[in-house]
Amino acid sequence: MPLINWGETIFFFFVAVTTIQLFYYCWFFSRIAFYRPKSRPNTQQHPVSVIVCARDEDENLARNLPGVLVQQYPSTYEVVAVNDNSLDDSKYILEELKKTFKSLNIVELTQEAKLISGKKYPLSIGIREAKHEILLLTDADCVPASENWVEKMQGAYDADTEIVLGYGAYHKKPGMLNKLIRFETFHTALQYLSYALAGVPYMGVGRNLSYKKGLFLRNKGFSSINHIPSGDDDLFINKVATSKNTAVIIDPDAVTRSIPKTTWSGWFKQKSRHYTTAKFYKPQHKFLLGLYFFSQFIFYPAFIASLIFYDWRFALGVFGVRLLIQGFILYKAMAKMDEKDLWPWFLFLDMWMFLYYIIFAPALWKKPSKKWN
Repeated sequence: MPLINWGETIFFFFVAVTTIQLFYYCWFFSRIAFYRPKSRPNTQQHPVSVIVCARDEDENLARNLPGVLVQQYPSTYEVVAVNDNSLDDSKYILEELKKTFKSLNIVELTQEAKLISGKKYPLSIGIREAKHEILLLTDADCVPASENWVEKMQGAYDADTEIVLGYGAYHKKPGMLNKLIRFETFHTALQYLSYALAGVPYMGVGRNLSYKKGLFLRNKGFSSINHIPSGDDDLFINKVATSKNTAVIIDPDAVTRSIPKTTWSGWFKQKSRHYTTAKFYKPQHKFLLGLYFFSQFIFYPAFIASLIFYDWRFALGVFGVRLLIQGFILYKAMAKMDEKDLWPWFLFLDMWMFLYYIIFAPALWKKPSKKWN
């Protein structure tokens, strides 16, 4: 009986892992790289309700909410600000803004919702108070990248659309931590936006998300996920999004930007909270995401093992093919999503993701925190 050639086995495993990676880049991520918005010669401008929930975020409201209130939108739009039991000066900041901006509708919550943890209750109240069918959601720590944000986001709607997914990015700051945060955010958006373009929508982010009020009411709001502290954005979209009712908008004017964390501990806490909902996704989404994460995690160990135990020239050849295709698609995608300054770092950032998965993997099994802010 012939002995197993372990060097050859490791190399072919490396080839298989690389093939999986290239499938994701060529089938999914290339849709962002070569994205072109649909031409809409007769775009209808719908009335829009922008909803912002805040708890103890007076500084963020003072800094960012004016950017939402000064949108250049020819049709009707309102801003519903839900002040969720804040103990700081949020109430007074909102009252001052109301004096200048008549489109601001303030909802004051003074009691906690029993058995509903997280952001879902204040957001549900904001949706109930909204006057218009099209809802546009963002957070108090976010500011639109342009005064055309509302117009661009609602412009993605057509007769069949009930959900529009946007990109919620972070401000560009000096330092490596900022690059790591922004690359991880870009990488996440690269996945959920490209999956949606491929007809497999699985999540959205509450920093920049739109859907119709009727869709929310037909599905009884967050009732099926009220027991889960997080998930007011990704789990709700995971439940109601289909290939027919979901659209994507990729435009520098349609982006929102947040101030990123400035400490490793703050970022770790934030990301750990976000990943606690992934285990509730639909099985097909968990499979697609899991296969990609596994192939990305194991790629560099398999490459190093192939260099050591097989012919290094073949291993470098396979690595080079992936590097060229990956670099080209990331360059195009980063340009589309206004993150082009990250491209010179893409190889380092891609290798960093190996450590990232090790650091944040425990969050997949961690019990979610009941606090949303």
